[in-house]
Amino acid sequence: MKKKIIAIIIVLLVICSVLYFIKKDKGNSNELTLFGNIEIRQVDMSFQVAGQILEMIKEEGDSVTKDELIAVLDDKDYKANLDKAEAEIERTLALKNDAQQQYERQLPLCSDNTVSKQECDTLLNTRDKTKADYDSAVAQRDYTKNQFDYTKMYAPDDGIVTVRIQEPGATVTKGQSVYTISKNKPVWIRAYVNETDLGNISYGMKAKVLTDSKDPKTGKIREYDGYVGYISPVSEFTPKTVQTEDLRTDLVYRIRVYVDDVDEFLRQGMPTTIKINLN
Repeated sequence: MKKKIIAIIIVLLVICSVLYFIKKDKGNSNELTLFGNIEIRQVDMSFQVAGQILEMIKEEGDSVTKDELIAVLDDKDYKANLDKAEAEIERTLALKNDAQQQYERQLPLCSDNTVSKQECDTLLNTRDKTKADYDSAVAQRDYTKNQFDYTKMYAPDDGIVTVRIQEPGATVTKGQSVYTISKNKPVWIRAYVNETDLGNISYGMKAKVLTDSKDPKTGKIREYDGYVGYISPVSEFTPKTVQTEDLRTDLVYRIRVYVDDVDEFLRQGMPTTIKINLN
C-alpha cells in the first residue's frame, strides 16, 4: 500500500513539474530576453591649431555643457597675426579708395580722348588691382581670425570628461587629443539576436532595459524604457564577451536598443538585460 502511495506521489510530482515548465514556456513565448552592454558616443577633443596649452579648465569626471569653454592655447602669436591682418586691410582699403577716385575723376577726360587711352587703361587696371588686393586682405583677415578663435576649445555637446590627456604648459600639434568626452546622449545597448528570433523583432519595437543595480530608494532593479533602433543586415559570430544560452559559434545579428529616459546611472560598458515584448 505504501509503495502505491509513494508511486502515486512521484507521478503527481512529475506531472506538476511538466505542467510548470509548459506554463513557464508559454508565459515567456511572447517575450525575448537579450543581454548586452551600454555604449555611449565619445569624442576625442583637439585644437585646430598648434600651440602651447595655457589653461585646462576641466578635470576628469567633470560635467560639460554644449559650447562651454574647456581649454585655451597661448594666443599671443595668433593675436599679433590678426592685428597685422587688420592693418593690411586698412592699407589696401586706402589704396583702393584712392585708385577709385582717380579713375572717376579722369573718366570724363577718357571719354573725349583728352587723356590718352594708355593712361585710361592704367587707371582702370590700378583700380581693379587695388580692389583685388583689398579683397585678398579681407580674406586673409578672416582666415587669421579663425586661427585666433581656434586657440579656444569648446565642448561639442553635453557630457562628461572621461580622460584629461594634456596639462597646461604642454605644446600640442594640430589634431592632437587633449580631452576625451563621453556624450550624455544618445545611449544605446549593443546586443545580439539569434537567427531564429530575428524575424520577430522590428525597428521601433519597445523594450525594457534592466541593470544589475538596485535603486536604494525603492529597492528595485533600475529599469529604463527603450526601443529597437538598429538591426544589422549581416550576421556575425557571437563575440567572446557576449554570454548567451547558445553556443558561441552560432551566427547572430547585432542590434541597438536606444534608451529614452537616460540618467547619470547609465555608464559606459555596463551590462544590462533587455526584455522585448514581441506582441
